[in-house]
This record gives sequence, C-alpha cells and structure tokens, in this order.
Amino acid sequence: MDWNLTPASMPNPHSASRRSTRAAMIVATMAGMLVGAAPALAGESRVAVAANFREAAIEIGSAFKLATGHSVLFSFGSTGQLYAQIAFGAPFDVFLSADSARVAKTIEEGLAVPGSRFTYATGRIALFSADKNLVAGPETLRDGRFSKLAIAEPSVAPYGAAAVETMRALAAYDVVSNRIVRGLNVAQAYQFVQTGNADLGFVALSQVARHTEGSRWIVPSRLHDPINQDAVMLKRGGGNEAAKAFVTFLAGSEAGAILDTYGYGQEE
Repeated sequence: MDWNLTPASMPNPHSASRRSTRAAMIVATMAGMLVGAAPALAGESRVAVAANFREAAIEIGSAFKLATGHSVLFSFGSTGQLYAQIAFGAPFDVFLSADSARVAKTIEEGLAVPGSRFTYATGRIALFSADKNLVAGPETLRDGRFSKLAIAEPSVAPYGAAAVETMRALAAYDVVSNRIVRGLNVAQAYQFVQTGNADLGFVALSQVARHTEGSRWIVPSRLHDPINQDAVMLKRGGGNEAAKAFVTFLAGSEAGAILDTYGYGQEE
C-alpha cells in the first residue's frame, strides 16, 4: 500500500511563550529518553501530517535534519484519512493531527504512547481568492459575486469543520451552501482556488501567510472552535530514536519560530 511518504528535504515552498506547558513536558520526557545514550548513526522516522501543515512540516524537517542528522519521511492527508490509515496499521512513528480528537482516539485504542500527546500548533483559517479584488471581508460571502466556494470536507478535516462553523456564525451558510465544493483536505481546497476551479475558499492561514497574491480575510478565531493541533508518538515510534528526537525538536524553540512565520497561533 502506498502511504505517500515525502522526504523532509524536498524543496517546497508559536512563539515559545505561547507554546503549552504540555509541550515543555514532552521535551523533558523525550530528552530524558535520549540522555546517556551512546552516539548513534543517523536514523529515519515516518510522520503522518495533517495537510494544512505541509509547508511548515517540510521546513521543520529540513531544519531537524540539519540539527540532528536524522531524516523524516512525511505522509500528508486529511486528519480523518490519516487516522484511518494508522488504525489499519500504516507504518508511522508520529502523528501530527489537525485536531485533538483523533489523537485522543489513538491513545484510547492503544495505538500511541501514553503521555506523549501535546499541542504543537494552533490553526487559523482564512477566506482566500486568487482575485485580488474579490475578498473584502465576511460580506463577500453574501454579495453574490462568486459561483463556487471551496472548503475541506468537514467530516474528516478540522479546517473544513471550522469553515462551516464560521459560515453558520455569520448566518451565511444557507446563502452559500449550494455553491460549496469540497476537497478531500484543506490542501485540495486551496488547490481549487489556486487553479480557478473555485472563485474563493476557506483555507488554512498557513497556506497564504507567506505570500501577498490575491485577496484574503483572516477569520477571527471567535467564530469557530479552536483548531488545536495535537501530536502524539505512535507505538511503532516508541523505540525509534529519530522519532523521539523529532518530537523533541517539534516542541522546541527553533520549530516554534518557523511556526510563527506560517501564522499558527497568530494574534488577531
């Protein structure tokens, strides 16, 4: 079976004070596992990653390899899709979810290492269009100047669920529901907008934070439930030093600085 693994070194193109106490505990725990270990050859870990985190993950993976010598192979998809793969035995060491619920399920079902869960990022969504004149704010949803609105499939993608919550909070869902096109994940929703197959869409802020093309409205986080993105060490990764080192790196300040540049946890 093809698990769509992508090397961290593949070219493709928050702050520490906001990172959770839980993350600090994970650092201490993982560091404790590594202290006293004899120097080891560079290893490799396999990490399942929510689609919104693709660009940040690749950059963090490259920085991690530079710092430690270890390599990471990433597999990207919707959180629900990745959870299903893990439940069916996909060979992943670490799971970077776009929510907390699926990570909780991996622990409940004995698929993950107890005590290894922490929130690595807080996601934000944005209404985005490649047309620089289209998105002016929430009123764009009601003015009728578009034919298709892309979102990620809400049943499997937390960013899609947040998009629906936002539209309902704005009393706009019934107005636009017949214009919605759904991608399998937020990466596909963004692709619909980029390619012109949708006039605009709700995407992850991380997907547009580093460029100024088009038009956007950053959705106030009060309009939807928090997108707390949790990570967990899976049972397969419990004995993998490279996987332990990656989790420690992800919870640290260097990865945190990268997360800031992608808008994770960005203040309103």
